[in-house]
Amino acid sequence: MHSLWRTLDRGTLRDIALVCLADAMVGAAFGAIAVSGGLPLWVPVVMSLLVFAGGAQFAAVGVVLSGGAPIAAVAAGLVLNARLLPFGFAIGDVLGGRWWTRLAGAHLMTDEAVAFVLRDGDPRRRHAAFWACGLGLFASWNAGVVLGALAGRGIGDTAALGLDAAFPAVLLALVLPSLAERNVRTAALRRACVSGAAVAVAATPFLPAGLPVLLALTGLVLAMRAPAPPPDREVP
Repeated sequence: MHSLWRTLDRGTLRDIALVCLADAMVGAAFGAIAVSGGLPLWVPVVMSLLVFAGGAQFAAVGVVLSGGAPIAAVAAGLVLNARLLPFGFAIGDVLGGRWWTRLAGAHLMTDEAVAFVLRDGDPRRRHAAFWACGLGLFASWNAGVVLGALAGRGIGDTAALGLDAAFPAVLLALVLPSLAERNVRTAALRRACVSGAAVAVAATPFLPAGLPVLLALTGLVLAMRAPAPPPDREVP
């Protein structure tokens, strides 16, 4: 473990520490929302240890707390975690050759850990960045969930504190830099998001909680079938 920290430069370690701090705060929000919503304290704690997927956990708990069926909660989590499959192909070289290291690495795989791996071309630094970020996030997320779950017992209404907006805010902060390009902005906002949101809103009165969110993915199909926007003009 000590060799991981020695392999990484100070800037990378600082970035990993900041990501872990932010993750702990989001984990605390998740724990507080789950417990204050009526779930037993052990549910978010065990879920975080066994699932360890922030977006999927928020989606599943949101579906359950809004009265949705368990199958809808599981489906929402699986859809969100489907992105990890191509991630595994992209960073498979950093997980090692032993079955148990690959299994542990698959459990620790997150968007942040993958991002740290992909920004470096050196095999040793890629390996160190993945495990340092993965283990750090696992520890900080679960610590945050426990603290948030304990605090959630005394919180009557998490909506009053805005805790339910914590995770969407983090996701929005990650997406905003990509929207600087006009082509990405047009595809994401005008096609996929708008059409997907329209489908979800239309289905909400007729379907159980959780299913309209899944149907919103049809917006991606509409986006792929639409003609591509013209490229940005270069400024001479």
